[in-house]
Amino acid sequence: MTEVLSKYVPQASVVPVFEMIKTHHVHLKIVNERVTRHGDYRKLPDGAHQITVNASLNQYRFLITLVHEIAHLVAFTKYGRYIKPHGKEWKHTFQQLMLPFLRPEIFPSHLLPLLAIHFKNPKASSDTDAKLSLALKQFDPENDKNYIFEIPFGGTFRLYNGKIFKRGNKRVKRYECIEVATGRLYLFNPNAEVEYLK
Repeated sequence: MTEVLSKYVPQASVVPVFEMIKTHHVHLKIVNERVTRHGDYRKLPDGAHQITVNASLNQYRFLITLVHEIAHLVAFTKYGRYIKPHGKEWKHTFQQLMLPFLRPEIFPSHLLPLLAIHFKNPKASSDTDAKLSLALKQFDPENDKNYIFEIPFGGTFRLYNGKIFKRGNKRVKRYECIEVATGRLYLFNPNAEVEYLK
């Protein structure tokens, strides 16, 4: 298992991650990319804990995602099944589990201040933290995608599902975008990745 993990997480985190997986009896599945999520946790009918993480994530995002999902398992086990999935119990658990990894041996030094800010009040997805998401993206392989905030006002873009939108005004944090085919209004995070058309 440690040889497999060393392909996906930073080298200095392999042993503590392996120990965490063993301690919590995690059945880890590394899967092909799903566009809508980086990972997920579910308790299987036989009581086993299955966590899936996308193989396409860079090593830092993979580590954060894996610990995020283990935090769900630990929080549900400790506080019961009726807590909010990303409520205060999960946030507290995620902070505690992540703290030992926030070290310069594991994360590049310029990411550590952004991670420290993020983990004061972790969000349901690191993608909703625009600064952290952008900083993590620099470790991804090159792609031809643009962020919503890079699309000019009135510009059109395509989503992974083929739907085409026109970018509108920025609200407080998100951008209003009109689906061209239906005229319906949607709100997008500024750092959603899309294919810019014109």
